[in-house]
Amino acid sequence: MELKEKKEYCSDDYWRLPEGERAELIHGQLYAMAPPGFLHQKLVMEISAAIHRFIKEKHGNCEVIPAPFAVNLDKEDKNWVEPDISVICVKEKITERGCVGAPDLIIEVVSPSTRKADYCTKYMLYAESGVKEYWIVDPKRQTTMIYRFMEDFAPVIYPFAAETESAVLPGLLVCIRKMLEG
Repeated sequence: MELKEKKEYCSDDYWRLPEGERAELIHGQLYAMAPPGFLHQKLVMEISAAIHRFIKEKHGNCEVIPAPFAVNLDKEDKNWVEPDISVICVKEKITERGCVGAPDLIIEVVSPSTRKADYCTKYMLYAESGVKEYWIVDPKRQTTMIYRFMEDFAPVIYPFAAETESAVLPGLLVCIRKMLEG
């Protein structure tokens, strides 16, 4: 849902949003972000925790950061997004304001208000900006669609009952159904 009238916005506009108002800047347009629901937040918390534990156990260098966390995907300052989960393996990309450049892995949990953006707009944006892997976790369809952009642009679709493995974090196995039952 577009937040403002049609015009080109940039980084300064994004950072000047009123306190408590969340939006994403995509291709120079501001899009309002509705508050997420319980299931959405439970999935973000469970998946983030599983990734965090995996990185700690494997003594990895990556950081897992759930939203709200700003990610700047371009030098022209026309793309600031807040992925539900960002995994960043190049620590130099992390600043006090957020991530400058593409995270290695982005996970979006689909909500009714984000369905089109997650499947279409953000898919293209993430593919073009250098994200290596993109997960779309869809509670309504009970599937996780994984794009491994470094290998192929065709997605692999997993039901919630199946274990999914990350190419960015080899060995990380995630079963969404188990997370929801626990």
